[in-house]
Amino acid sequence: QVRLVESGGGLVQAGGSLRLSCASSGINFKIHRMEWHRQVPGNQRDFLAGINSNGSTNYQDSVKGRFTISRDNARNTVYLQMNSLKPEDTAVYFCTTYYKTRNYWGQGTRVTVSS
Repeated sequence: QVRLVESGGGLVQAGGSLRLSCASSGINFKIHRMEWHRQVPGNQRDFLAGINSNGSTNYQDSVKGRFTISRDNARNTVYLQMNSLKPEDTAVYFCTTYYKTRNYWGQGTRVTVSS
């Protein structure tokens, strides 16, 4: 059974930093592309960053230079380091991976950035 569990969200002031973690189980983590997305209530879920099995990464333009995705294959965990946070980064953050025929999602972790 595939399971993704996000953690690390919270309340932070604008300009601050947070590091999100997503622990996975039920997959051969090291071969999977992992992604972070976020969702503001009432809006669609948006792609933020992805990391491939070879470590290559890509980002949504709005977070380039501020957010960094990384992975620890020994811990089956993907991270999202978020710096220079802005109030518009307030959202629920999800990690996801594609396995067999579908995407799997965690329950999300809430990030609130105060101005």
